Amino acid sequence: MNKTLIILKHEFSRTLSRRSFILMTLAFPLLALLAIVGYQATQGLWQPSAPETTTIGYVDQAGGFDDYTSQQDVILVLQPGEDEATEALLEGEISQYFVIPQDYLSTGLVYRYTLEREVEPPGKVKQVIRNFLIGNLLADETDSLVVERAQYPLSLNSITLDESGQIAEEQGGFAAFIVPYIFSFLLIMAIFTSSGFLMQGLGEEKENRIMEILLSSVSPRQLITGKVLGLGAAGLLQVIVWLISARFLAGMASSTIGGMLSSLQIPTDFLIISLVYFILGYFLFAIIMAGAGSIGASARESQQLSVIFTLMAVSPLWFAYLITSNPNHALVQFLTMFPFTAPVTVMLRMGLTDIPAWQLVVSIGLMIVTIVGLLWLVAKVFRTFLLMYGKTPRLGEIVRYLRQA
Repeated sequence: MNKTLIILKHEFSRTLSRRSFILMTLAFPLLALLAIVGYQATQGLWQPSAPETTTIGYVDQAGGFDDYTSQQDVILVLQPGEDEATEALLEGEISQYFVIPQDYLSTGLVYRYTLEREVEPPGKVKQVIRNFLIGNLLADETDSLVVERAQYPLSLNSITLDESGQIAEEQGGFAAFIVPYIFSFLLIMAIFTSSGFLMQGLGEEKENRIMEILLSSVSPRQLITGKVLGLGAAGLLQVIVWLISARFLAGMASSTIGGMLSSLQIPTDFLIISLVYFILGYFLFAIIMAGAGSIGASARESQQLSVIFTLMAVSPLWFAYLITSNPNHALVQFLTMFPFTAPVTVMLRMGLTDIPAWQLVVSIGLMIVTIVGLLWLVAKVFRTFLLMYGKTPRLGEIVRYLRQA
């Protein structure tokens, strides 16, 4: 046990002294802090310029379209005819023009002319023309408030209720989703940074024959246990720094920037679940990396062996649209409970919906079972391949050696 603790302390202190580890740990909170401070500093200096006025011409062949010609930064100017409108367009007096034909009321067809090549008319231009037509069609039919409401019929504000029918404290939206989304990236970075250090260290020690010296003093189980726990402790410290700084920065951004970030918050249950899934995710992938490090003939070959598991871990990001649009889809629930995709999927879903407790229990339980099973398998791999040098064994050879172990 003493030897395991010595290895643990060595790996922990060695990881904390790595420049890459220090930079990655401090980069996230420092960059976020600089962004907030920079926003505060530039708010007083930067004054938004007045929007440029856009002039759009129109030819009224149907008659009666002469109101609502001013909309925010757009002015609609009546043209005597198409020839005059074309001449005004060529001389730059108007940016474009449209023609309302005589049979507009029966066809709804409007012709728009412009000098720019476009895939389709800009959304703003379409909205301006639409409001202009609606306003004039209803001008003599109803009240001006009804006309305005017909032009802008909807300003939707969704409110989430809890199970008792009261307004829920967590209302979701962009602010609630962005933090889990960012942390899904950070979680993967933390897991694979720590487990990657483990695999790299094993590969280098094996390649440099240092492993022979180490195994003359400690058992393979003590060596792998000390390394996994030491690097895991460093990774856990990194995640704790991120979580604490994120909670502080979230409050700072909410009060400073406002807007979409005005409701930005990091719930306590999110912090707890993030730590749980980091610990489980780290042990899961660290054990796999340890196996790859012992099998590969060099650190580079070991890294190549681990690519498939790295892709599995980040695969939930490929389904980000599905998770966002339907967080309770059957595939999303499967990714939540599948051990290799659970950490990222759970982080993404937490910002969108309340994950049922049974799914979290099953997810965590399956991860624990997988970790125990992989630990047993990798222990055999570790004993069998750690002192093998030269060519990396093929899959058939690995299976045969494991059967004999």
